[in-house]
Amino acid sequence: MKIGITGGIGSGKSYVCKLLAERNIEVYDCDKAAKRLMHESAELKSQLIKLLGPDAYTDDGLLNKAVVARFLLLSEDNAHAIDNIVHPAVVNDFIQSGMQWMESAILFESGISHLVDRVIVVTAPEIIRLERIMKRDNISNEKARQWMNRQWPQEKVRQAADFEIVNDGIQPLLPQLETILNKLQQ
Repeated sequence: MKIGITGGIGSGKSYVCKLLAERNIEVYDCDKAAKRLMHESAELKSQLIKLLGPDAYTDDGLLNKAVVARFLLLSEDNAHAIDNIVHPAVVNDFIQSGMQWMESAILFESGISHLVDRVIVVTAPEIIRLERIMKRDNISNEKARQWMNRQWPQEKVRQAADFEIVNDGIQPLLPQLETILNKLQQ
């Protein structure tokens, strides 16, 4: 059985994945894979340079994150153009990995939820998510909201998922995770 872990930016998906790693459950990280592939794949680099221009990569061959972020946030069409280049490469990489678990912030939005049999969503109150994003990325409230608004509303993801882990800093995570793992084993 393949399992997807999703949730909006700042919800705590990565932390839940660390808890899974402590249980020897390896999780494919779509975001890290996308970044790796954008650096390693000559084909992806070529396509991104064609789309974004020569500033897409620095002189030493690193992805120019500021250029990509600026382009992404300008319009939905821009975001889709990048997604149409990167997502197929990530899907192929996941399939080739043979892994059973996948973490993706945009599992439903990207159309890759068909790759998994069950979905766990990690949720948190919006104010907590905003604080986490601003602190982690050292960005303004406005910029954090822009990133949040690029994703489905949390309630929509919650309704589409099979299981929910509430990461509000009040409810303990481990019992929630253990309950889900037990249900998945049945």
